[in-house]
Amino acid sequence: MKLQPDKSDVQTINGHGPGWVAVNGEKITSSVIIGSRGERINWPCKRFEDLTPAHFEQLATLGAELVIFGSGSRIRFPHPSWLQHLMARRTGLETMDTPAACRTYNILAGEGRHVIAALLLEQAG
Repeated sequence: MKLQPDKSDVQTINGHGPGWVAVNGEKITSSVIIGSRGERINWPCKRFEDLTPAHFEQLATLGAELVIFGSGSRIRFPHPSWLQHLMARRTGLETMDTPAACRTYNILAGEGRHVIAALLLEQAG
C-alpha cells in the first residue's frame, strides 16, 4: 500500500549534505529560510558565531506556528534573549542540527502546518 502522495503541495527538502540542502530539487549552498507556504529567503549568516538577535527577529515576522532552527553540524542554542520577538508572537522554536531540522521540517510541512526552517549551512574551511 502506498502511503505517500505522488506530489506534495508544499516546498520539500529532498536532500542535504555538508554545506548544502536541496529544496524541490534545487541545490542551495548558503544559509536559508524555507517555509511550508513557499517562503525561501536568504539568511545572511555563514557561521553560528555570525548570528545576532536580528536573525531571530526576522523569523518572528514570518507568522509561522513553529520555527525549526538548524544550527549547523551540531546542536547549538541561540541566547534566550534573542527569542523575545518569537515568544511575543507565541511562535515556538525548536533547535536541532541542520540534518535533523531538514527531516523534521518535511514531516511537519507534509502535515499541513505552517512551519519555517531556518537552516545554518556552514561552509568547510
